[in-house]
Amino acid sequence: MKQVGCATLDGFDARVVDVEVAFVRALPSFSIVGLAQASIQESRERIKSALSAIDFKFPPQKVTVNLSPSDLRKEGSHFDLPIALLIALQKSDISFEEFMIFGELGLDGRLKDSSTLFAIILSLAKEKKVKKLLIPKESLPKISTIPGLELYAADTLQEAIDICTDFANAPIILSGTSLTWPHISIDGADYYYTGEFPLDFADIKGQETAKRAALIAACGMHNILFEGSPGCGKSMSAKRLPYILPPMSLDEILEKAKLDALEGKEPDFKPMRPARAPHHSSTKASIFGGGVILRSYLYFSEVHLTVSEVILTSQNHPGASCENPIL
Repeated sequence: MKQVGCATLDGFDARVVDVEVAFVRALPSFSIVGLAQASIQESRERIKSALSAIDFKFPPQKVTVNLSPSDLRKEGSHFDLPIALLIALQKSDISFEEFMIFGELGLDGRLKDSSTLFAIILSLAKEKKVKKLLIPKESLPKISTIPGLELYAADTLQEAIDICTDFANAPIILSGTSLTWPHISIDGADYYYTGEFPLDFADIKGQETAKRAALIAACGMHNILFEGSPGCGKSMSAKRLPYILPPMSLDEILEKAKLDALEGKEPDFKPMRPARAPHHSSTKASIFGGGVILRSYLYFSEVHLTVSEVILTSQNHPGASCENPIL
């Protein structure tokens, strides 16, 4: 029996999953067990087609794939590549002990990126559970921003097999690519910022007290409450607050990119703390969290998506059950 490391999302964080493959003399079949969801069960057809594309003859045996631990829900097309490699290299003596492998397969054997891959690998890297990775080249621009990883990248299943059969001579890419945004260094750590100010406090005439309060709140990352008559500049000041917040560290930028990826957006790695303004009809659950599990991770609330960021609400917001409506 061969096995290789992979992972799946469990809430907001990743859990390591061992992919095991066993070949038994019996009527030919191909099954995946271990609480695998539909996207993984469908991988059987993608794997068969991809292996056929490289002229690999599927073994006439009972092939059983187990995803351990078996009591953890697993989902994601990134399990395609580790399963396919274990089947293709069944007769070799290659050890995958130090490696984790991720990648979705196309029917022609091409490797593709998946929406949750960046979030999974970032979570594993923060917990120091991963060091060496084999991933699709399509994922390289995002994954290479995570520091401390040794990356092997392939475009096709055949390239991935060639890398696995000769790890010693395969090209290694060291991650931790520095961002191109301007930055300042404090005590050896870099903090990135952007010089773009589409909304500027210079547009506000007067209201010096409100500007001073916004400056203090931004410097200390404090909550702030604006009170006043309609049209006096409360919302105008609040909308400009994100542009004077402190520069972001690499960890904060990566965490923001992780939340973007989990929300289904393409991470842009821009050192800009987003501001979210929930609709006045938003419920408490949509702002503070709760609800059911969707696709192995939770529905996102506005608070989940505003870590180290800004959330703007109205004074009469029915869902804002907090002392300071504008945070």
